[in-house]
Amino acid sequence: MKKKLLFVIPSLTSGGGEKSLVNLLSQIDYTQYDVDLFLLNHEGLFMDLLPKRVHLLPLPDVFDIFVLKLPASVQQFLRRGNLLLALSRIMFSVKNRIVRHDSLGEQYSWKYLSKSLPRLSKQYDVAIGFLEKTSIYFCVEKVHALKKIGWIHTDYDKLGMNPKFDLSYFEKLDHIVTVSEECSNILKRRFPEQEAKINVIYNIVSPSIIERMADQEKKDVYERNGNEVVILSIGRLNHEKGFEMAIEACKILVERGFRVQWNIIGEGKEREGLLSLIAENGLANHFKLLGLKTNPYTYIKQANIYVQTSKFEGKSIAIDEAKILNKPIVVTCFNTAKDQINDGIDGLIVDMNAEAVASGIEKLITDQNLSQMMVEQLSKQKLGTEEEIIKLYQLLA
Repeated sequence: MKKKLLFVIPSLTSGGGEKSLVNLLSQIDYTQYDVDLFLLNHEGLFMDLLPKRVHLLPLPDVFDIFVLKLPASVQQFLRRGNLLLALSRIMFSVKNRIVRHDSLGEQYSWKYLSKSLPRLSKQYDVAIGFLEKTSIYFCVEKVHALKKIGWIHTDYDKLGMNPKFDLSYFEKLDHIVTVSEECSNILKRRFPEQEAKINVIYNIVSPSIIERMADQEKKDVYERNGNEVVILSIGRLNHEKGFEMAIEACKILVERGFRVQWNIIGEGKEREGLLSLIAENGLANHFKLLGLKTNPYTYIKQANIYVQTSKFEGKSIAIDEAKILNKPIVVTCFNTAKDQINDGIDGLIVDMNAEAVASGIEKLITDQNLSQMMVEQLSKQKLGTEEEIIKLYQLLA
């Protein structure tokens, strides 16, 4: 008999964790597992990439009302005579306004959001909260399952959360999965009493799929001005990706006389702020926000250099994808950078400031022997991680 699995994640709009889940679901053996997926938002960049054998669970009507704008949501609950949900919707909004930190806000507002999410009626063999915070809280409180797994995709200490809040949920999990050895070490230091539960499963990436998709578009996807060096970064437009540092580094390169075009694939709440910063620095012709792309691989392949200016990461899928497509890479020295890049061998790890980022890029532009050596090193590496699914199967047993 097939095992019944449930995966929980807020959305498939964009991001490394979301892409990691889509990749994982594409590898699962559906002769052995029936898979349900619970999302809080049924729109997003990766929705069309879901395997057809994944069953997407419907959202409850009460949640659809809860996520309306505050006045409309409260009005509808009051019309239904549901004072508790009206009050919960108000408190959810208040908590998110009072608590300015996104991660803490998500933690402290969960008890109000959870009122709009009834417990699922179906019994599962294994339920997996595939992203930190809400996914895990839902998995623990709202799902009947013989075994429960929580997935942490980043450096826990950099999220700025309340560990005591999470500990009460981690204690109810059978396994905690994270995506790199360094992320595992961080969790073990932060939650020593949970150490025996912590496992490492790397993000699943498939070189054959990435290389095939990279070749789908033959024409140049960049509007190059002459012999510009095209730089690419990928990530959500939020604080932890350090894109304000990238803009400053771009300005330094332009002032040094380099013809560069820096592109960002991603979307997020800092778009307007970044556009203002681009304009203030006179970089409209050099720094471009491309938005979301269903197929970023052509953009990676046609770029000259891939750069990651993150302040922290778990294990960046975008870096792995750039490695598969043999791009010279510059990354900042976030905690897990050495899990993915051998400095000076298959990429450069630089200090976390604009001057260092610019100098790393300049080094790759001016030293073609170094760039070519990195390309050759990457071409020899075994970069696929499809076999990581076996580690998950062992946890599901």
